[in-house]
Amino acid sequence: MKNSIDFLPERKQRDLHELAALIRDEVKDVVMIILYGSYAANTYVERDERRDYGVRTIYMSDYDLLVVTKRRLGERESTVEARVRERFAAGKNDENLPRPQIINESISKLNDALTMGRYFYVEIVAKGIMLYDSGECQLATPGELDYAEIKKMAEEYYDDKFSDGLDFFKGANFYYQEENYHMTAFMLHQATESFLKTIPLVYILYGYKEHDLQFLIEKCKPYTLELAKVFPCDTDEEKRLFDLLRRAYLEARYNKKNFIVTKADIDALVPKIELLRGIVEKACKERFNYYRLRDIK
Repeated sequence: MKNSIDFLPERKQRDLHELAALIRDEVKDVVMIILYGSYAANTYVERDERRDYGVRTIYMSDYDLLVVTKRRLGERESTVEARVRERFAAGKNDENLPRPQIINESISKLNDALTMGRYFYVEIVAKGIMLYDSGECQLATPGELDYAEIKKMAEEYYDDKFSDGLDFFKGANFYYQEENYHMTAFMLHQATESFLKTIPLVYILYGYKEHDLQFLIEKCKPYTLELAKVFPCDTDEEKRLFDLLRRAYLEARYNKKNFIVTKADIDALVPKIELLRGIVEKACKERFNYYRLRDIK
C-alpha cells in the first residue's frame, strides 16, 4: 500500500493530516487510517457545477477514510463521524471544503474480508494510501478477486435490498389507500433508502448504515448521475418535498402533531420514487454486465 500523499496540493495534504489527528483524538484504539477513493487515486473533483438532465447539480469529492480499530465502533461510528466533521469544518467557512466520510472496521474483520477477497476492501488496500499506522497490526494478504463470485454476491445483495424497496413501496400504497399519509411518507422514505442503498451494495459490495437520504445520494453519484432527475432540489418546492421525505424517517412516527404531510405531498413524491426505482434497476444491471465481462476475460 502507498503511504505518501505528496502528489496532492498542500492544502489537501493539510486537510488529511488534520483529519487523521482528529480521528485519533476521537478514537483511542485506532491502528490504521487509510485514504481511499478519488483522492487516493488523484481523480477527485474539486467542484463540478453543471446541468445534468436539465437540472443544476453540484458535485464535490469527499475525503473517504477507512478507520481501522482494535474493536469495531458499532453505533459510535456515526457519532465519531459527526464530531470529526464538526471539528474539521470549525472556523473554515469554505463552501468547497470536502466532507470527510468515515467507515470503520476492526482489524480482525478487515483481515477476514481481505483473506476472502472481498472486493471493496481488496480495492482499498490495493489503491489506498496509509495516512496513519500504529505499527501494532499487519494487514492480511488479499485473496484473488473472483468476478463470478463478486457477481453472485452483488446479485444476492440486489435481490435482498431492492426487494425491500419494492415491499416498502407496496406498504406506502396500502397506507395511502387508508389515508394515513404520515405512514405513507415513512414507507416512501424507507423505499427510497432501500433503493439508494442497493447501488453501493452492487457496485462495491458495501452497505452503508446511514438513514439520511442526502448522504446516500452522495454515495451513489459516482455510479450514476441520473439521480439528479429524481430530486433536483432546484426550486423551493423541490427542496421542500425532499426535506419532507428526509424528515419522514423520524417525524412521521414520533412527531405527528408537528409534521404536516398532505395527500398532495404524497402524490408529488410517488412518481419520484417510481423514477428512482427504474434508475437503480438500470444502474445495477449495467454493473452485473460489467462483472460478467470481467469474468469472461
